[in-house]
Amino acid sequence: MQTPLQITIRDVEHSEALETRIRDKAQKLEEFFKHIMSCRVVVEAPHKHHHQGKQFNVRIDIGVPGNEIVVNRDHHEDVYVALRDAFDAAKRQLEDYARKTRGDVKTHEPKRSEERNDSVLE
Repeated sequence: MQTPLQITIRDVEHSEALETRIRDKAQKLEEFFKHIMSCRVVVEAPHKHHHQGKQFNVRIDIGVPGNEIVVNRDHHEDVYVALRDAFDAAKRQLEDYARKTRGDVKTHEPKRSEERNDSVLE
C-alpha cells in the first residue's frame, strides 16, 4: 500500500483486538491485488436502532489505479461479523477489478450481421 491504512472507529469502544483484526484483513487484501494505493476503514455504531441492540456499519474505501472501490455494510449486531462481511465483499470487488485490468473478462462474440444480397434487381 502506498499510503498507510487509515482506521476510524466511531461510537464503538476502541479495542486493540478490533484494530488488529482490521489491519490483518486489510493486509490480506493485498494478497489478492498488489497495487492497492490506499485503504480507509470506518467502523461505527449509528444510533438509529435503539430497540434492536447495537448495530454496526463498516465502510471500506480502497484506492486502486484509476478507480476507487467502495464497500458499505450496514447493520450487523456483531462488529467482527460486520468486518468479515465487508472485507469479503471488498475481496470480491478487488478480484473482479484485477480480472478486468488483466483483460480476463469474458466478452461476447459480436453478432454476425445477416448476409446481405448485394445483387441489383433489374
